[in-house]
Amino acid sequence: MGETDNSNATPHRVAHPTIRPRDGVMEIAPYVGGKGATAPGAIKLSSNENPHGPSPAARAALAACANKLELYPDGGAAALRAAIGAVHGLDPARIVCGAGSDEIIALLCQAYAGAGDQVLSSQHAFLMYRLSALAAGATYKSAPDDGLTTDIDALIAGLSARTRLVFIADPNNPTGTMVGRAALTRLADALPPQALLVVDGAYAEYLEDPAEDSGLTLSAERDNVIATRTFSKIHGLAALRLGWAHGPAHVIDVLNRVRGPFNVSAPALAAGAAAIEDRAWVTRCRDDNNRLRAWLTEQLRSQGLGVTESYANFLLVDAGSATVALNAHLEASGLIVRAMGGYGLPRHLRISIGDQAACEAVAAAVRAFMHRNAATA
Repeated sequence: MGETDNSNATPHRVAHPTIRPRDGVMEIAPYVGGKGATAPGAIKLSSNENPHGPSPAARAALAACANKLELYPDGGAAALRAAIGAVHGLDPARIVCGAGSDEIIALLCQAYAGAGDQVLSSQHAFLMYRLSALAAGATYKSAPDDGLTTDIDALIAGLSARTRLVFIADPNNPTGTMVGRAALTRLADALPPQALLVVDGAYAEYLEDPAEDSGLTLSAERDNVIATRTFSKIHGLAALRLGWAHGPAHVIDVLNRVRGPFNVSAPALAAGAAAIEDRAWVTRCRDDNNRLRAWLTEQLRSQGLGVTESYANFLLVDAGSATVALNAHLEASGLIVRAMGGYGLPRHLRISIGDQAACEAVAAAVRAFMHRNAATA
């Protein structure tokens, strides 16, 4: 689930009398990346990046590639697929790698959905699902959520003979909520025969119990489920654009046919293999994130803010009518977070879990804002 945002973008419409794109393309607003920390000393908490960065092993593997940049990468990503398979107990032949999980999402839409087809997801789903569906010429449909959690019954009710792909992120971005294996199994059971369930596990490494990671289990057991993953979050390799998917052989075969022959760079392949094998670093990053996530949740709730229970590396915070003012106050305090209007959540901010100092700075800034507001009320 690559981290991008088009909440403030407007379609750039350039008219031409005869040369026109396929239907649906002009409905796509150009992507605008998460706002960066431009002021000196500002802390970027808008894109769910790992504050610890990649493991030392991944950094070393990346540096070792510097003298081999004239060589094409391994188009089959054999070493990386083998490393992923060994760590997760998966068959490497059923793994495909991409330039971020975003590319795999786009390839799935390109391969399985087109004119007359439907791509289905939840109300507050990752924006890339809709944009990839429209780019492929398909229609996109969202099912209403149950509060801020994906509603499996609503998704099942939204299935039709036109449905080709159903995208579910578990945990979900931007809400941080999850539905778990039983619900996803029920959805997979309900799919029409032509449809494929895509379980996006961009944040699955943050789950405390590996048994809760349902995407890889279902993709190993079923012929209508594929799981996608990214190296951008817990592995700290967002700049290299690296992702992967595991699924039934017939889907992996299709994705290998439509992807570019060298779609992943050699530095990304090398750093990715080293990163996934460094389990101690993954554990450290997960434990630190989850400890600080619980602490910051308590701090923000104590100030009267609504905080959705999160299973990821961010918090979705409901500031009500004060959302715009709080966002401005945080930015003025050197803390760059993300407004969620583009996801249909105008009352909410999404705040990435940074390191200890960043989390303490968020808590202090929110406390100062709430006390100031209380004093002027």
